[in-house]
Amino acid sequence: MTGNRQAEEAARQDALALVERMHVCTLATCGDGGQPHAVSLFYAHDGFNLYWLSDPATRHSCHVADPARGRGAVTIAGDHQDFAQICGIQMSGPVRRLDGPLEIAAGLAHLTGRYGFLARLFERPTGLVDAMRKAAVYRLIPEWVTFIDNSKGFGHKTTFRPRS
Repeated sequence: MTGNRQAEEAARQDALALVERMHVCTLATCGDGGQPHAVSLFYAHDGFNLYWLSDPATRHSCHVADPARGRGAVTIAGDHQDFAQICGIQMSGPVRRLDGPLEIAAGLAHLTGRYGFLARLFERPTGLVDAMRKAAVYRLIPEWVTFIDNSKGFGHKTTFRPRS
């Protein structure tokens, strides 16, 4: 493995560790006339593929439901006061509402596996359960991942294609 490939593989592993360690991403979508919109979401993951629950009527869900705008950009990062400690991920790709019982069940398995409280919510008769039943499962499959690691120098980044 060349030094470049070793560096990319190290960045890939560090990026995956960050995805595992964090729980909230920021999803950016684009509306009519190019109007940007960003939302913070709990996510689960399978590698770099992200899954989340959202009401299909929300602005970001409507944006990605439109085939002309069915893409999103995501950032995942921790909160630091020292710029040298900043590390994070930027990625973008197609976003799709999961469809069909098997696909939805697989997406929910990722989410309930990561967030046990979600599985318990479906067992309780509350207003939140009703809201959860209206929610849809979405998935972003990134085409590119950029890992930023300022501990290696200001603005140090490695960009790579995620493996399927």
